[in-house]
Amino acid sequence: MAGGRDKEVVKRLDGIGETLLRQIEKSESPTYQVPVRTLNNIFFDKKSGTIKLGDKVSDRNFLNIAHSRKFMQTLLVASEIKKVIGAQATVSIRDLYYALKHTIEGTQENTFEDQSESDPCIEDIEASLDLLREELHLAASAKGIIAGDVQLRDGKDNIDLAKMGSGGWSVPSNVEPENIEFKKVKADYVLFIEKDAVWRRFNEDQFWKKNNCIILTGRGQPGRGERRMAQRLNKEFGLPLLVLCDADPWGMYIYSVIKQGSISLSYSEEKLATPAAKFIGLTTRDVETYKIPKEVTIKLNQLDVKRLKEMESYEWFQKKEWKEEFSNMKEKAYKLELEALSKKGIRFITEEYVPRKIKEEDYLP
Repeated sequence: MAGGRDKEVVKRLDGIGETLLRQIEKSESPTYQVPVRTLNNIFFDKKSGTIKLGDKVSDRNFLNIAHSRKFMQTLLVASEIKKVIGAQATVSIRDLYYALKHTIEGTQENTFEDQSESDPCIEDIEASLDLLREELHLAASAKGIIAGDVQLRDGKDNIDLAKMGSGGWSVPSNVEPENIEFKKVKADYVLFIEKDAVWRRFNEDQFWKKNNCIILTGRGQPGRGERRMAQRLNKEFGLPLLVLCDADPWGMYIYSVIKQGSISLSYSEEKLATPAAKFIGLTTRDVETYKIPKEVTIKLNQLDVKRLKEMESYEWFQKKEWKEEFSNMKEKAYKLELEALSKKGIRFITEEYVPRKIKEEDYLP
């Protein structure tokens, strides 16, 4: 086993088997306890500023016919994860599914019919052992990009993010300290940009170099790698995190996920969310402030209105500034994309809009 963290992870996995073995030796039905991952067991923790999973648990009992299939599937997943860690490899959750899928000898029953059965088992193991899937050597497809005056070690390779050209550096799924070690970070803040196309505008304009910052994108809804990277830069180096998204319910929800976390990943949000994040824009109020032509605004549709109402009920959106923004969006009945700022000039967003927002500290909390 390579690192100390891997040893700790394997120890927790072994703990599952040891608990079940003790139950069997006592002639008890093997039972695996998992946290309940439903909406009624999720809450917003004001102290940490993140969405958290409650303390409700359910028993997965091998001798209960309603539980036995899921019980065995969970143990198969745990066993395979231990093998992967032992081999010092990293696999995708798709790889894991195929590695475990087979027909049980003497039957016509498959261990898994499709990936929708194996993925929840991974999440149960993450939640019950308080681990990220990346710590289990499971990876998702990389999609985020980053650039800035940062040097780091990625495995055995030394990477200079200032020399990645127009494409930037692809943020890996696993950015835990055991995999990614920061060697040099020279920046005043991190700018988390919702869209790939907008990030490329900032990179082409060398915004990160001119403004001494780091620019990061998750290309839409960010993955765990980008969110964990942003959190590490904030926590380890004290860099403010500014989030730049569309002025619509979907962009604002992306900000919410970066800041407070997501409901679906409530069991791991303390390791992913960045409560100190601030929303730099875009807002509907900016239409008047920056004299953005009304013709580039987009009328809210029924789905937008429905999503907006849902977000208004979230506890973490009850601050006065957000209530005013939501009220203005409903009153104006429009939304707008970051690209709409191009109407004011190709480089308006990089040379005027964002610099002015930062100078005036015009953020939403």
